[in-house]
Amino acid sequence: MLAQVLAVMIFVLMFGLIVSEKIERQWVSLGCGGLMLIVVFGICMRSGEAVRKTLNVGELATAGFWYAKGAAESASSGINWATILFIAGMMIMVEGMGKAGFFRWLCLRIAKAVRYRAIPILITFMLMSFVLSMFIDSITVILFLAAVTVELGELLNFSPVPVILAEVFCANLGGSSTMCGDPPNIIIGTALGYTFGDFVTNTGVLAAVSLLAILFYFYFCFRKMLGEKKGVQVKKEYPEPVSAIKNKKDFAMSCVIFGLAVILLVTHAMTGLTVASIGIGIAILTLLSAGREAAGLLKKVDYKTLLFFIGLFVVVGGLEETGILKRVADLIEMISGDNVYVMIGIVLWISAGASAFVDNIPFAATMIPVIRSLAQATGLDLSVLAWTLAMGTDVGGSATPIGASANVVGISIASQNGHMIGWKKYCKYLVPATIIVMLIGMAGIFVRYL
Repeated sequence: MLAQVLAVMIFVLMFGLIVSEKIERQWVSLGCGGLMLIVVFGICMRSGEAVRKTLNVGELATAGFWYAKGAAESASSGINWATILFIAGMMIMVEGMGKAGFFRWLCLRIAKAVRYRAIPILITFMLMSFVLSMFIDSITVILFLAAVTVELGELLNFSPVPVILAEVFCANLGGSSTMCGDPPNIIIGTALGYTFGDFVTNTGVLAAVSLLAILFYFYFCFRKMLGEKKGVQVKKEYPEPVSAIKNKKDFAMSCVIFGLAVILLVTHAMTGLTVASIGIGIAILTLLSAGREAAGLLKKVDYKTLLFFIGLFVVVGGLEETGILKRVADLIEMISGDNVYVMIGIVLWISAGASAFVDNIPFAATMIPVIRSLAQATGLDLSVLAWTLAMGTDVGGSATPIGASANVVGISIASQNGHMIGWKKYCKYLVPATIIVMLIGMAGIFVRYL
């Protein structure tokens, strides 16, 4: 009992410090992870086995971690090393693509294709945000899209705020549609053994249907704001898309590597390559193609996020080892009874509500053992709860300015260029959008799976 109380206290402490933002979150998670190992596992439980299972280092030496032909990928508890290595590999690839000018070239190419008109830019940039976020971290997508949107707004005399808000939402929505689109999905997929194809054919379908509704929603919300100033002439000094390409060889290589990454992810259930293998392989190719500049790419990797993940997994492992998460699952089961509709509704809306105010990454990691226990207790297919959790955590974070990292980045870029986006303006448009997608997602899950 004491171990459970201390585990909960450490978890609450971690969340409180993360939300306060007074200490960088990687030090918070690592510190709380250390407390979990020493105080809970060492002093209270005196369990070396709990420490071993949570650190999970031995998983790296197993063949199934790197190659899982004909079998599900590792679904062990504790530190999810597959997630860590995959995200690290994708970070390196994205840095290489950014350095080659890929993202700026793509933005300028699409803007030129629609003749630099505000409404078409809104629609096409929403679609681009959605599609790119299926394969690339949404933070990176918004960094480039928001910066180019601000530039286009200044040149074409329209406010970039509506477009940035729509881009942020579509980035989070697009991230929900694939296994590699958003960190919660990577965690869910690697922990429960689901593939890229599993996500595309399940959350991907829900996200695609939701996108159609969201395109209409944002068009009707912003058409007057972006359509008031007509006949604005494009400035002649506006840069051509080709100007974004600094080195044609690097640009071509980044496109090839990105294409290869997509192919490997789509086919990894058939090839047997795990996401850890794909992440490491793509990173190695990117570094080899960078040559002497490889060290520079390695320096730009967001190691703080990787350390945050490691500490987070340890803390969540502590909750699992002490039985706290089993108690949470039992509570949800008790409230919902035998009604799976109520159970799915609880998981979906709690995930969305929590992710609107706290980081969706630790919440998703915390909920995985919970939905696993719910599935075992009720007989409901685990995958149904997995897709429910993914939609709730990925899209729910869109509702507030602090709900997801992409939101914070988009607002920051806008404010740096003199376009302030307060809570009132942000929530006015994105809370209804979030509710629309949650309702579509819930209806889709009920109709398709129950």
